[in-house]
Amino acid sequence: MDLYLSGKHILITGGSKGIGLACAEAFLAEGARVSLVSRSESNLERALERLAGHGVNRVSAYAADLTQPASAQTALSAAIADFGPLDVLVNSAGAAKHTPAPELTPQAWQDAMQAKYFSYIHMINPVIKQMAQRGKGSIVNVVGNGGKVASPTHLAGGAANAALMLATAGLANAFASQGIRVNAINPGLTRTDRLQEVMAADAILQGIEIDEVMKRAVAKIPIGRMAEPEEIARVVLFLASDAASYVTGINMSMDGSTTPLLV
Repeated sequence: MDLYLSGKHILITGGSKGIGLACAEAFLAEGARVSLVSRSESNLERALERLAGHGVNRVSAYAADLTQPASAQTALSAAIADFGPLDVLVNSAGAAKHTPAPELTPQAWQDAMQAKYFSYIHMINPVIKQMAQRGKGSIVNVVGNGGKVASPTHLAGGAANAALMLATAGLANAFASQGIRVNAINPGLTRTDRLQEVMAADAILQGIEIDEVMKRAVAKIPIGRMAEPEEIARVVLFLASDAASYVTGINMSMDGSTTPLLV
């Protein structure tokens, strides 16, 4: 299927690794121009090396601390100067630390909101207003499934995810009449670098080895395995494209049916 993404400008936060990088590869394969944003310059350099085969003239990278609104705006302005107005924003940046519930502090809750919620909002806010002025645009937020299913090792991060899900639905409603679609994907366990941190936190809580935690986690997934980043990316592309022109305001679970939900 031709998703008509050729020549479109896609900005991906958290685009230097994991699901964000998989999204970058997928959009580039469709002929899009991609701007990567990440806090780490070294991660961005490695990402650019990996993406070099797609053509260096269609990918650029910007280091930014998205917990700071001014830093987000600077990266956005630079991306627009290089590739023009955004057609699509994909948010995959930020990750709240997994902390067992007994160890949570007020600061841990605040840190989780900064790391996950505000790192998305600080980019969404200026982008959606610019898209509204042009009368078109699509935003896809990659939001962990912990926003729907409470985990005792991820309550603060889950709360930030839940807030993002509400923001997704609310912004979709508020900006639909101005040609903007806003959707979210809620991945379950996905084979990224961050998976080790998740497994380590669960190992401490359960008092078992990480390998055993991994084995038990996979055993709970009806489909029989964890997701690959590329599988999440394919759904991001669909939601970002005009093929999903009447899809907006959804928060779609992708957890292999681990938790059957009516949403």
